Amino acid sequence: MPLKVLKQYWGYDSFRPMQEEIIGSALHGRDVLALLPTGGGKSICFQVPAMMMDGLALVVTPLVALMKDQVQNLEARGIHAISIHSGMTRREVDTALNNAAYGDCKFLYVAPERLGTRLFRSYLDVLPVSLLVVDEAHCISQWGYDFRPDYLQIGQIRKVVDAPVIALTATATPAVCEDIMDKLAFRERHLLKSGFERPNLSYVVRECADKTGQMLSICNSVKGSGIIYLRHRKRCEEVAALLAANGVSADFYHAGLPSYSRSCKQEAWKKGATRVMVCTNAFGMGIDKPDVRFVIHHDLPESPEAYFQEAGRAGRDGKRSYAVLLWNGRDIARLHQLADLAFPSLEYIEDIYQKIHVFYGIPYETGEGRELKFSLEEFCAHFGLSRASVHYAIRYLDRTAHLVYSEDVDIATRVMIVPRREALYDVDLSDARMPKALDFLMRRYATVFNWPVPIEEDRMAAALGINIPTLRQLLYNMAQEHVIKYIPCDNSTLVALRHNRLHPGNLNLEPERYRALREASVARTEAMEQYVTESDECRSAFLLRYFGQEQSQPCGTCDVCRSRAAASRQERSRVREVLCEWMDSHPGWKEKDLAEFCADPSNALPPEAISIARELIA
Repeated sequence: MPLKVLKQYWGYDSFRPMQEEIIGSALHGRDVLALLPTGGGKSICFQVPAMMMDGLALVVTPLVALMKDQVQNLEARGIHAISIHSGMTRREVDTALNNAAYGDCKFLYVAPERLGTRLFRSYLDVLPVSLLVVDEAHCISQWGYDFRPDYLQIGQIRKVVDAPVIALTATATPAVCEDIMDKLAFRERHLLKSGFERPNLSYVVRECADKTGQMLSICNSVKGSGIIYLRHRKRCEEVAALLAANGVSADFYHAGLPSYSRSCKQEAWKKGATRVMVCTNAFGMGIDKPDVRFVIHHDLPESPEAYFQEAGRAGRDGKRSYAVLLWNGRDIARLHQLADLAFPSLEYIEDIYQKIHVFYGIPYETGEGRELKFSLEEFCAHFGLSRASVHYAIRYLDRTAHLVYSEDVDIATRVMIVPRREALYDVDLSDARMPKALDFLMRRYATVFNWPVPIEEDRMAAALGINIPTLRQLLYNMAQEHVIKYIPCDNSTLVALRHNRLHPGNLNLEPERYRALREASVARTEAMEQYVTESDECRSAFLLRYFGQEQSQPCGTCDVCRSRAAASRQERSRVREVLCEWMDSHPGWKEKDLAEFCADPSNALPPEAISIARELIA
């Protein structure tokens, strides 16, 4: 019984809406695409049926932080889970796959870029996959706002793995849903969609010149924790400092920060030590903090999909929360400018392809499989190019499978013990903490004598009773004494070449697809502009209609609904005054006379005037 498993491992007494139907589909061997709102409990939808099946669930997700978090949570519940992501060496991946294939593993989390590798494919025949899970499934659709070419590998895996699919997303239009089911080779169309209404979330759009004043006002008037989204990293730091200077507990977060720094900031915010996080869209994916009372967008998001997902991080506990979007005319102009920049000409894109190879000295007909540390700033400075144009050109090369563009990849600290195990007893160590460090490494990492292994700095620091900066200094000192080989953690953007360098004119950039994608991008931009300039339609109803939910009631709490309610109250007050004046000036009036007066078009009274008249008579 699914409910028994839910209670046993997660401690819940009941399912959320749609969870049981999705679980039932998987248990009956049916492919299912599940649309659940942000915070709708997507992980339960595949974790419960996986625990009821033999074998393991293969979970594809692009969110490394979420992957690590879920693996830790499952392990804490006594459920064996393994993850494979960027930053792991071939040996580490091989070991992980071997454990998944021949151990008691129930969940194997895999980043999409690993799916097409020869090593992963070589294990497919022996992995006991009973359930294939595709998280953030909109990434497989070229019509989605966040398409990732590596997701297309899942369709190929389905030819080898005979297991039902659970595809999950919180943001997909009807066209994207159809494309997802097509790309995942669904045996039958099966879509389960929860209502996307968030009754406790009030959407507010404010046109304003003074965004800083608005932010401060919201932070001071709405109690509880919040998120403020901006587009640029530098502005995040500036706004966080401004808020702090005005007495608001705030910090900043973006993908350019070191991994340890991001983790510390995130934990401080989750625990309430920091109240407001000022960040780029790198923050929030996979973070389940239920008591976020407000989300402010200082800059216009690129699409309704991105906005809906980010705004949806507020109020997951069901209590009243606010999603506030601040804008002005300059934002609209920038949004359209960004839409133009997002699709540089095909000639420009091909030129960037060649320049990447020139930059690294890669001749024609060589380079396949090379993984390059890439600095966008250095590249643009070298060739005198625009940063934004180059960024979007490389993203399109990624879309068309010429390379893999991975921004801000965290590369874990690696350690290898240099002396042989039996020789360690004869090594003089200058710090009393060093033997404890070596003991931790030997107990936790079986291959630490063979090659540099990635270590979990937070766990090692906790075991030694020190903080991470102190641990890093200790490891550095051990390396200086030739006890270990120490490779510090890093954060870098990587470009991986999918094929040998092609000669000019031989690059297939799929012009028809380019035009279609550009049109879809323009449509998303126009929808975003329409959302902020709309003054008649309920904000919630607008977003729900964009995602294909045509029938929805006005929320009653957004700025449009409140404005309409205020206008309605004013109109009723006016009508009451007109009717009272008529009754005072027509002594001996009959009810039919009053009805005729209300119906006379020359009096310009609304249809509800007669009901107001009856209220007055009563």
